Amino acid sequence: MKLSDCVTRNMLPAGVGTVLATLSLVTPVAAENLQLVQKLLSTRQCPRCDLSNAGLVFADLAKANLSGADLSGANLSRANLKGANLQGADLSGASLAGANLVGANLDGAKLTGTDLRSAYLMNASFEGTQLDATLLEGAIGLSTSVGQAEDFYRWAMEDGLRKNLPGAIENFTQAISRNPDFAQAYLGRGVARFQLGDRAGAIADSRMAEQLFEKQDNQDGMKVAQKFATELETPASKKQGMSFAQNLLNVVGGLVQMFLLK
Repeated sequence: MKLSDCVTRNMLPAGVGTVLATLSLVTPVAAENLQLVQKLLSTRQCPRCDLSNAGLVFADLAKANLSGADLSGANLSRANLKGANLQGADLSGASLAGANLVGANLDGAKLTGTDLRSAYLMNASFEGTQLDATLLEGAIGLSTSVGQAEDFYRWAMEDGLRKNLPGAIENFTQAISRNPDFAQAYLGRGVARFQLGDRAGAIADSRMAEQLFEKQDNQDGMKVAQKFATELETPASKKQGMSFAQNLLNVVGGLVQMFLLK
């Protein structure tokens, strides 16, 4: 009689079926090269190792040598990789969310689909790094040479919808640092600043957006930015007809379409 027949007919001894079921659930863990993981944790030396799908959450890997290692799909969330050598490593699909990568060498690394959200990246090196679909939202200390302005703009818009205005301002700023002519980002940051009570900053941003829209021959954008700035600059006591708040509500409502990249 086959083992599968025993399972089907409930003929296994008590508890054996549970053990087999449990083992089937943990089979993917066996795919990790546990010996290499242990070597890495004890020596911090594992160049060109196959560590794909390894679980290394919170691992202390400061100054570790992982050059050329296969870390695809690995979970390195919150790991300490300060000063680590990840040159040429494959980190595609890996999670490095919240990881400390200060001063890390990521030159030539593959970061396709890698999660670097809220990671610390001050002085990290990204020369020749593949960054397709890399998640960079909230990354700290990111060089302006890394990431696309459009991605930061999109994240800023998402922050705005969640009422995370400080986050929106930071992402708009990141977008502008990568594309100084990004008129929509200036306008978006101006709205977020106004909502946080920074009227002077909102006016400066909206006027900059107006200039850029004009320079880019975007008449619709120029008019919206100009109207928003004018509303902010005109004291409420001098307004007639609609209230200041209602006027601004209408203007901000009109900005929604401007926020959408075509």
